[in-house]
Amino acid sequence: MKLWIAFFNILAKDMRTYYLKPPNISWGLIFPLAWTAMFFIKTGSGLGSIPELLPAVVALSILFGSTSLLAVTVTFEKKQRSFERLLLAPVPLELLMLAKTSGAIIFGIVNAFVPVIMAAFLMDLSQVAWSTFIPAVVLIAVTSTFLALFIAVAVSEVFEAQTFSNFFRFPMIFFCGLFFPVQQLPVLLKPISYALPLTYGADVLHGSVHGSHIMPFSVDLIILTAFCIGLFFLSLRNIRKHWIA
Repeated sequence: MKLWIAFFNILAKDMRTYYLKPPNISWGLIFPLAWTAMFFIKTGSGLGSIPELLPAVVALSILFGSTSLLAVTVTFEKKQRSFERLLLAPVPLELLMLAKTSGAIIFGIVNAFVPVIMAAFLMDLSQVAWSTFIPAVVLIAVTSTFLALFIAVAVSEVFEAQTFSNFFRFPMIFFCGLFFPVQQLPVLLKPISYALPLTYGADVLHGSVHGSHIMPFSVDLIILTAFCIGLFFLSLRNIRKHWIA
């Protein structure tokens, strides 16, 4: 019970300190709105393009929302040595890092439903398969957050965290099937696409919204879960090696 009290106290502290600040709340609202407006204006196809654009905008909202804050906050706390006080607490490292990442996961999930709420006013969402859409949103948020954690524990400066985050984020925009199918990529680029976790999350989102997907949902979700577990334990390994040892 005391461990869960520690978990929720760490989460609550991070929510107050980072995620519930007005600039971050406005970022979470404005960013999906800006992406949606940009692609509607660019395509010029009107409301008929919403089912094709919605999965991509949802995925980008999660990716940028969860990675932007976590990569900075963990690096900043490490640089200011406030993270070391948490490492001294009688809390298992696994639970501590889950507490530190839960705020970013929640922020990413909330970001995801901003464009969904917008779309609900413009189209009928009754055809959306929510039983697969929601798990995909959660797993994309978890994977993106653990990717940001992996990056944050590998660098020492905040600007490095942002730079390396962009190194992973921007290829995902073009290679993960967000705005055009993976099948249309050149043969040499397809292995890159299948090595990125967002490819599988985007596949589930596209299939859930308009029925177009490459792989079975179960395969996509299993691979996403494997990415979550792998990135989390790689991050723990780096923390033990570079921050504790």
